[in-house]
Amino acid sequence: MQTFWRSKMGRKVAYTIKLPVDQYRKQIGKQDYKKAHLILRATKLKAEAKKTAIGIKEVGLLLAAILALLLAVYAFFYLRLTADVDPDLESDED
Repeated sequence: MQTFWRSKMGRKVAYTIKLPVDQYRKQIGKQDYKKAHLILRATKLKAEAKKTAIGIKEVGLLLAAILALLLAVYAFFYLRLTADVDPDLESDED
């Protein structure tokens, strides 16, 4: 009996009874929180995907770098092979 008295002490009876309006408001608040939470999560995931995704600029720069490297290698071998050719061999006509 004493524990019952301690648990009820200092409380009004009106606070223990929940009105239907209060329950409805609480339910709406939970639904709004869930919706806002889902929207916030989707926004965060979209921002994260945008931040980590490779953009068109990066792809273009990478392709330009590879093309420049291939062009440099081609030019190096072209100049190396054309410099070794003797002029006497080219003008050797009948």
